[in-house]
Amino acid sequence: MSRGDNPHSRRRDVLKAMTGGSVASVIGLAGCVGDPEEATGRDDEEFDTVRLGVLEPRTGEFAELGEERHQGNELGIQWVNESDEYDFEFEYESFDTQTDPADATREAEEAIQDYGVDFLTGCISSSSALAVADIAEENGVVYTPGAADISITGDNCSEYVFRFETNTAQMTEVMAQWTDDELGDRIFYHIADYVYGESVRDEFEARMAALSDSYENVGETASDPGATDFDAFITQIQDEADEADALVVGMTGADLGIFLQQAGERGLQDDIPIVTTTGSFTPVRGGAGLSAVGVYSGVRYSPELQIGDNQAFVEAYEDEFDELPDNFSRVGFDSIRMLANGIQEAGSRDPDAVKEVLNGLEHETIFGPNRFRECDGQAENPVWMGELVEPDDGEVPGVTFDLEQLEGEDAIPDCEDVGCDGRA
Repeated sequence: MSRGDNPHSRRRDVLKAMTGGSVASVIGLAGCVGDPEEATGRDDEEFDTVRLGVLEPRTGEFAELGEERHQGNELGIQWVNESDEYDFEFEYESFDTQTDPADATREAEEAIQDYGVDFLTGCISSSSALAVADIAEENGVVYTPGAADISITGDNCSEYVFRFETNTAQMTEVMAQWTDDELGDRIFYHIADYVYGESVRDEFEARMAALSDSYENVGETASDPGATDFDAFITQIQDEADEADALVVGMTGADLGIFLQQAGERGLQDDIPIVTTTGSFTPVRGGAGLSAVGVYSGVRYSPELQIGDNQAFVEAYEDEFDELPDNFSRVGFDSIRMLANGIQEAGSRDPDAVKEVLNGLEHETIFGPNRFRECDGQAENPVWMGELVEPDDGEVPGVTFDLEQLEGEDAIPDCEDVGCDGRA
């Protein structure tokens, strides 16, 4: 096989183009940091390697999303390790958080105490991410989470936490504006009964109330995380559908896919329009199948976006994994890149030095120029509103993202409104 026919060679060429320099051999890409007893601790002067703990749900109901983000992490680590722009390379160890905050806490502590990491990334579950954020702050470790609950960079913010994932406040901003304009202001809610679902409801309510003096919450149902039978909830929603203009669903992962499948089989979309925060995710669409056609969703990312260096990222990702990236793969990729920029700019692997540099530092990302705000550590990401549509072929619905768009500065709440008092 010639170099031009080798997908790994093509991927290396793409990564080289993204960095603007030559590529070096990958060291430590397999993900092992070696013997924990060899951990050298922090070095403020010279360093060759930086130890990173990757925390993802590799098992449980978020496993597909966790694998997707893990692939983004791996490509981001490779991008840094192959680039001449950085004076260090990442060595990393992976940990399975499942979807349990207790497991996430235990794994984060093991990463810090046994493997000597100074930086953590990952977690899809908001409950798990909040638990890891506490561990990161207690140990003075910089953490880039992958969960969306607003409190992670709001009421529970930390000076050690920097988030590239789009949060529920940003997502519900575009959803609420479009829903109020196109559907109406009487809303029924179904949420997963944990912090993420509650965050979706609370943030959507706040934005609808600000948009419409006549806004009304006409009812709510809540299911346990991991539920698989939504028949009773769908019946209740259908019984009250005449009173509402839209159903807003605050769920994600396999739970949402199953809910949308069962809702479609029961004809719920014929009774009430369904609006979701994460229906555009590929695993959700795959789990829901054609039953989800016609569902509306906020969109955080699409491989079709012609902005930033997204198309170079898409090409490198597809060459490496033989599939298109989705939301969590882009979160993993640019969380790693932005973290690496902070380490390089600080000239140190000391988290205290890196966190000071990351505040407000501008980065080139798949969304174009971006930054973590100094007031809360949240990235300023654009957001879109879309619809699940009939696929060109197969059983997975397509997704549009052109119903409405908000630029990053228009989607993100003002600093004084996020409730973050925990940053220096």
